[in-house]
This record gives sequence, structure tokens and C-alpha cells, in this order.
Amino acid sequence: MSFDAFKDRPCPQWYREAGFGIFIHWGIFAVPAFAPRGRAIHDLMRDHYDDMNAYLPYAEWYENAARLPGSATARRHAKTYANKPYAAFRPAFDEAAQKFDANVWADLFKQAGARYVVFVTKHHDGYCLWPTKVESPWRPGWHTKRDFVGELADAVRSRGMRFGLYYSGGLDWTARPEPIANLGDMFAGVPTERAYADYAAAQVRELIARYKPSVLWNDIAWPSKVDVPPLFADYYAAVPDGVVNDRWFAEDAFFNHLRDPKARAEFNAMMKARIASSDGPLDSPPPPHCDFRTVEYGMGAIPKDKKWEACRGLGLAFGYNRMETPSDYLTGTELIALHRDVTTAGGNLLINVGPMADATIPVEQSVPLRAIGQSIAKKG
Repeated sequence: MSFDAFKDRPCPQWYREAGFGIFIHWGIFAVPAFAPRGRAIHDLMRDHYDDMNAYLPYAEWYENAARLPGSATARRHAKTYANKPYAAFRPAFDEAAQKFDANVWADLFKQAGARYVVFVTKHHDGYCLWPTKVESPWRPGWHTKRDFVGELADAVRSRGMRFGLYYSGGLDWTARPEPIANLGDMFAGVPTERAYADYAAAQVRELIARYKPSVLWNDIAWPSKVDVPPLFADYYAAVPDGVVNDRWFAEDAFFNHLRDPKARAEFNAMMKARIASSDGPLDSPPPPHCDFRTVEYGMGAIPKDKKWEACRGLGLAFGYNRMETPSDYLTGTELIALHRDVTTAGGNLLINVGPMADATIPVEQSVPLRAIGQSIAKKG
């Protein structure tokens, strides 16, 4: 099977008209809940390319940042937790997460005027938020006993919203734990081994079969190009009006090539030159197939001939970052303006909430969500 099977598939009407959705990053990283306050990812890519992840404000990348010598996260981790491994945060998360109430979240998202919700099922740390039957070859049992995915799916759908799933197919630090400082490191860190490709594909098929997600939102890349068209075919067969995003870059030969230090250095030099010579967001080549393109924190040019989605946090992180202050978050007025700008340009806005470990959504995040909900309700 090839991508040609999907070339005439239109983007479903519900997604074209959705306008506003909620993204949720919640997991073990909400226990340390730390990243340096600072600048958005596109600014870091321009000014700190070689070691940008040492400055990254993404709290959900805590495990990686703690491995980067000299980073603020590494210094804080050593001071606060000594040599405690990231996996040791799991018991604290599992205990705190028992306070999770899917109805509380779903009520807030409905009040915000969301048409769809996309929940992170497995982030780069590999920890699964559903009781998967597909065990990790590298860390068996690395998943919750409670079905947070299923509970939220039921609560969201019962309120008339669509439910989608995020899955980190391109990075899994249980399979490849090498520190990632820049883009070259990241692509070199995609696990291309057949054991991982089979594991990821089996988990996504399990998610499709169990939860029938309206959005299948993969992140970073995919380990094997030959596996993607059959996976899409199975998804569309299960969810005929479902949509897939554009982060299924699956050039395993390229990923393997970048594991050579010289090749990676050449790639990084090329990317730095491209960024330095640009006067705006860089265009990225379209994938063989997607239903919509993704723009993250304004990083990437707005597609002219494809439905697109802008995703970002209410602050500068996706996962909850205890270091952020109220001034780091969008106000209700700013969120309403952002939604207007995105939808006027033909996009959907997928705004992220980063709950605390005990599933509390901080007031700095809930207040602007309620404000945009009132705005959307007034417009009808």
C-alpha cells in the first residue's frame, strides 16, 4: 500500500469548521514540573540552536533536559533530587493522579467552547496513560492501571465534543535515552529498530480499536515509512471521518544517517544557516499525506493550500511548569485575539492545558478558557 490511496481524501467538514480545540499534556513530568522560564521555541532555535533544549521552557521535556550537562534542569535536579532517576517520580504521579475527575475537565472544556479535545496518551518519556496490553520491551509495566484515556473519552463525548489522541511515535526515551540538545540530535534519536516500530504501531492500533479517536495526532516523526500507509488505512476504516496531522515524517534511512556525528554536524550547520538567512518562519515540505498541517508556537509558515492547526500552551510550556508566573500566561483577551487571528486565516486553534500531577488545572489556565468560551458563545 502507498500514500496514493489517500490522495483524493477531503478533510472532513467537522474538522474544517471546528475552530477551537483543547490539547492536554499531563503525565509524570507534572511531578518535578520544572523548566526554565524564558523564550518561545522558535526564538531559541534562532539564538541557541546548538543547545536549545537546555533552555527549552517545555516542562514535559524534563527527563531530557536533566540529562543535558549544565542546563538549569540538570542543576535543579541534582540539587533537589540528587541521583534520583526520572522513573522514580512514577509512584508520586500515580498516587496524585487518583484525584483525576474527567467530568471536571470536560465541563471546563465545554465552557471554553471547545469543539474537540486531544489528550496525550504517551509522551516522549514513554509512560502510557491507559492500561495498554502492548507491553514495552524496554520497561514492562510502564503504564497506568487506571484508564484515564477511556474516562476522558466518555466525559468529552457525553458533552458533544469530539475526542482525539496524541501519541509520541518519533521519540521514546525508554527505547533511545540519548540526550537531545538540538534538531540533529532529535532526529538521530528516533528509534528506527524494528522492535520499536512494531511496538509503536501495535499501540496506535490498540488506541484506535479501543477509543476510535476523531483526531490521530502523532508527534515528531515515525520510525518506519512502510508502516504508515497501512496504519492510516486501518485508522480511516475504523474512523471514516477521522483526521491525521502532518508529523509522520518517516525517513528511517535519514534518521540512521544522522547517528553518524559528522553527518549530524553537517545537518545542524545547514539548519543554522537556513534559520540565520530567513526573515520569518521556515516553510517545511508537506508530508506524503495528512489531513491538516501543524504550526507550533508560531514556528512554521502558515500553509496556503491546506487546512491547518495552531497549537501552543497558555504559557510557554505544554506540561505544567511550576516556575511560570501569571504574567507568562495568555490573558482571556489575548487568547480571544489569538483565536480570532488563527480562524480568520483558516486555521483551528488547539490551545493546551497542563494540569498539575493531581489533575488540578491551575486558575491561570482556567480563567482565560472561560473567557474565550463566553466570547465564542456570544458569536453563536
